[in-house]
Amino acid sequence: MIIVGLTGWGDHPSLYSGVTASKDKLFDYTGHFLTVEVDTSFYAIPSKENVRKWCEDTPGNFRFVVKAYQGMTGHLRGDIPFESKNDMFNAFIDCVNEFKRHGKLAMVLAQFPPWFDCQTKNVQYLLYIRQQLKGFDVAIEFRNRTWYADNVVQQTMDFLREHQFIHTICDEPQAGVGSVPFYPTVTATKALVRIHGRNIHGWRNTGNAENWRKVRFLYDYNREELQQMGQHIKHLQSEVQDLYVLFNNNSGLHAAKNAKELQGILAISDVGLAPKQLNMFEGEL
Repeated sequence: MIIVGLTGWGDHPSLYSGVTASKDKLFDYTGHFLTVEVDTSFYAIPSKENVRKWCEDTPGNFRFVVKAYQGMTGHLRGDIPFESKNDMFNAFIDCVNEFKRHGKLAMVLAQFPPWFDCQTKNVQYLLYIRQQLKGFDVAIEFRNRTWYADNVVQQTMDFLREHQFIHTICDEPQAGVGSVPFYPTVTATKALVRIHGRNIHGWRNTGNAENWRKVRFLYDYNREELQQMGQHIKHLQSEVQDLYVLFNNNSGLHAAKNAKELQGILAISDVGLAPKQLNMFEGEL
């Protein structure tokens, strides 16, 4: 089963009716896609009350990919806003358990920073993540090319497979050690493909932080590129039970359009979507 969606549900204007309030954007989103990445959990762990509302506001077969909090993956500079590392993980686990209790959890996504390279201490930290998040499907996304070096990549995949990690397959700019190749190998019964665009200039730009965020994922995939992606995804589909595909190329609001184009290429017709909202007076004479 191939499930296509986007990162976040709050910034895709083509999916909302003309009268959609901010609090109703998730409902409108679920009229188009059956999965979404909760990216806000990277910045702050959501409350169980918010998670409960999200789960109750989505169709029964809708699934959330929950991004690990930044303090768990080494992105956070300075002290974590918790008494201890265990408190941090326990708070995140409480949150994720709420998704799981509603039957709405696809997986946890642990995306590591570019400086998380292939060395023994980082392998040990992955084992720590596995221990802390036992009982959950966990996808690992690397942003450092050393994990894919010719003499290491097979060991990387074997390690992920042995410890029941989902290998996150990324399509992103090939911009040196701080990016990873598209490596279509699965290591679990679920697979995750994250599509970031191919804007090399934006990926490398280390200037103004705000402008960098605006251009980093600025990319519109053309038909040929999406067809090639579709061929890879069809091949991967035969190796797993569920294959999640998330478009993150939304600096220019291209993610929703590209995701729908890929659905068309793969002839995906989702069943169980929420009813689409009509614009005010739409269809009236």
